[in-house]
Amino acid sequence: MFSYRHAFHAGNHADVLKHTVLIATLQHLIEKDTALTVLDTHAGAGLYRLDGDYAKTSAEATDGILRLAVPAAAHVPLAPALQAYMDLVRAFNTGSGIKIYPGSPFIIQRLLRERDKLKLFELHPSDLRALAGNVAQLEAGRQVAVLHEDGFEGIKKFLPPPSRRALVLCDPSYELKTDYGKVLDMVQDSLKRFATGTYAVWYPIIPRPEAHDLPRRLKTMAQKAGKSWLHATLTVKSSKITETLDGQTKRPGLPASGMFLINPPYTLKDGLKAALPQMVQLLAQDRNAAHTLESGS
Repeated sequence: MFSYRHAFHAGNHADVLKHTVLIATLQHLIEKDTALTVLDTHAGAGLYRLDGDYAKTSAEATDGILRLAVPAAAHVPLAPALQAYMDLVRAFNTGSGIKIYPGSPFIIQRLLRERDKLKLFELHPSDLRALAGNVAQLEAGRQVAVLHEDGFEGIKKFLPPPSRRALVLCDPSYELKTDYGKVLDMVQDSLKRFATGTYAVWYPIIPRPEAHDLPRRLKTMAQKAGKSWLHATLTVKSSKITETLDGQTKRPGLPASGMFLINPPYTLKDGLKAALPQMVQLLAQDRNAAHTLESGS
């Protein structure tokens, strides 16, 4: 259960999609004066070094965040949502290079106001220690809580929040097939507890029935509850296994991912209409690169 470490994947194409959506969503939510509670069900370590041993092992950031840094340096204008993402990541770095990558907890905390609250759930013992140490350096006081709990269950006690405004980010590793069902159960339960919250679910698009079933079932859930929804996907390469010249099997790694939101900001779709085609253009690894964007109310 504890084999997955996000440090191996920090700053990859899935993070580009997830964090672009997260930032655009948060920027809209904090426009309203009322306090916001953000719940991150699978927080990870919070901060990652792209020049560290974990990240260099897979070097996934090379085909992710680091590709986006090139057109910015060449004065090619990025779509506003992508530019906001790049600006925030660069804020954690000095100089022109990007060596530090902020995970969701630090992206969220950077955007929150003093009156807002952030609850971070993490079960992995190593990531929990790293997260607690990283958060301690923020000196954010009671604004940020690090909880050694299962986020699927832990968020229940915080819904509904006192201010009646909340964003739930759910992005488990999906290493275990049961995670797909847990996501659905969590969203269903959360909508009963707090129907007006914003729920953002990240998921990998891989050759597994559960991965393709998840967004369909979330869409049905939103429609039955009478809630608006948005579904964005980014594909950067084929998911097919190939053979090298010496007959070795080559697995492609993660080819695509998606973000499904219930009660999304009304501004998000237009922001992604401009950003997603640019992600495809800049992050494509083969001719199968593509995006989708659909919504309903």
